[in-house]
Amino acid sequence: MKVIHITDTHLVEPGQTLYGLDPRKRLDAAIADINAHHKDASLCVVTGDLTHWGEPQAYAEFKAALAPLAMPYVAMVGNHDLRANCLAALDAAPRDTKGFVQGIRDVGNQRLVFLDTLDETSHAGQMCAARLGWLAETLAATPAGMGLLVFMHHPPFEVGIHDMDRIALAERAAFLDVIRPHKARIRHLFHGHVHRPISGSWQGIPFSTLRGTSHQVWFDLSKDCVHMASHEPPAYGVVLVSTDAVVVHAHDFLDASPRFPFVNPDMDDRAYMLGRDHFGGR
Repeated sequence: MKVIHITDTHLVEPGQTLYGLDPRKRLDAAIADINAHHKDASLCVVTGDLTHWGEPQAYAEFKAALAPLAMPYVAMVGNHDLRANCLAALDAAPRDTKGFVQGIRDVGNQRLVFLDTLDETSHAGQMCAARLGWLAETLAATPAGMGLLVFMHHPPFEVGIHDMDRIALAERAAFLDVIRPHKARIRHLFHGHVHRPISGSWQGIPFSTLRGTSHQVWFDLSKDCVHMASHEPPAYGVVLVSTDAVVVHAHDFLDASPRFPFVNPDMDDRAYMLGRDHFGGR
């Protein structure tokens, strides 16, 4: 199974730019690249911050940008989204019986679980009692033979970037209490929010996130750092799920650096590798 992971698209109203970038143009480029190279993916998951301010026109932009995508997609909410506007605009947004943007999708013997961590009064993440209850019921009802892949916007742990840790998921202990009985079955946890390529494990659960398709968060681990954005390259993730592995590739789809074969059959290997002209180097 192949799944595409996109996060933090931050679309604005048509014709506007954000931090000097055109978020729609970058998202269009991501979709074109995915269609060119990964049409065989089963699903694309967008882990929130679909828009920057949550305007209806920004969601219309998002829907138009995703329309050419060659596979189905799931659109989740992040701290920059507005839940009602998202649900009104996007059929691809999951929804539970209490109006939260969360749900499941079964692909083969894997259950993908999509969580709503939006608190519309804060940029920090929230999982209230209703959402935690839904998650507990969903995990308990998952058949024994199925693996679990969990998707959320806010990480339920600190990543070391001070200002992002300050607005991570607030109810971390309660979230852990809910998932603890099912930890052995959670094969991977995917999140967005931090606009950085990060991977590791938390409570024994492997996790990963990546740069968004719009602006990024500059890498600085000092506690007194100024919170900085950057124009680092955007990325999307390609997730390969097999019986015994979950492999996550982050692809910088706008990278225009030279590409060249490792060897040239028409040249001596050493002469080829020591040359400059055929690599576009300097």
